[in-house]
Amino acid sequence: MTVRDLSRPDTPTAERLAAVLRQLSRVVVGKETPITVALACLIARGHLLIEDIPGVGKSTLAQALAATLGLNYTRIQFTSDLLPADVLGVSIYDERAQAFRFHAGPIFHSVVLADEINRAPPKTQSALLEAMEERQVSIDGQTRKLPDPFFVIATQNPVEQIGAYPLPESQLDRFLVAIELGYPDAAAERELLTGGDRRVQLPDLPPLADPPTLAAWQREATAIHVAPALLDYVQALLAASRGHLAGARSDAGARRGLSPRAGLMLLAVTRAMALIRGRAMALPEDVQAVFPAVAGHRLAGGARAGQVEAQALIRMVAVP
Repeated sequence: MTVRDLSRPDTPTAERLAAVLRQLSRVVVGKETPITVALACLIARGHLLIEDIPGVGKSTLAQALAATLGLNYTRIQFTSDLLPADVLGVSIYDERAQAFRFHAGPIFHSVVLADEINRAPPKTQSALLEAMEERQVSIDGQTRKLPDPFFVIATQNPVEQIGAYPLPESQLDRFLVAIELGYPDAAAERELLTGGDRRVQLPDLPPLADPPTLAAWQREATAIHVAPALLDYVQALLAASRGHLAGARSDAGARRGLSPRAGLMLLAVTRAMALIRGRAMALPEDVQAVFPAVAGHRLAGGARAGQVEAQALIRMVAVP
């Protein structure tokens, strides 16, 4: 029997993406739904925020995504004394050349893990804003492009923990999706306890893609068809979040609604989810699968409370 090499370029996209998800699930056990949403986020060219308590696999998932997709990776440990130059880089005077020479910071990698991002003060957090939005940084009057692809995967501890700074809304909006991993169920936890620390597998993970392959997947995702009826559904969800669906005020989204940019991001990751599921057309279940992760951290009350509100909006808005 011949075993198909799922890393080959001529393998159908759906099969290759399924292989990526299987490999990720062997490292982060029992978390298929957030893993799938995380992969859809990267295919949609978005940045990923993972908010949860320490020790549930946030950093492991980030490293596994980079290794499996064959992307250049670095990790920045955000601390209270981290400076913007520690992230972006700094110009140092070279006496031999009689000129300043720029030393690039860790931001110049394809995948940047901003570990415990809310441990750093707001000034350092803001150093990421231009990089995440424009995929470039401006230093010493010069604009420097970042690699393509470029993703920020940030982990965040709950804001009630000591030493955590809440991320401002402008920073949160740069993240396409925010997910939680949570505690594993009993079966997954037993598998973890018997199998040992999954981080030891990271150096041996074979890359199942590379930057050109990821770029091809991103182009395929943008070509996924979205019917007018699905656009109506997305607009209804946006309107409900703003509290004026059918002229009524919604308790679920009355405090702060979703912006038009959030709607564009929702469509992008919906298309990516349809691609992962092997379809050329997005369906309402694709929207529902990603809506809490896209809307949760943009609605009032924080990511966790916002996801509860997002689920309420899904129940309230009828599927066309």
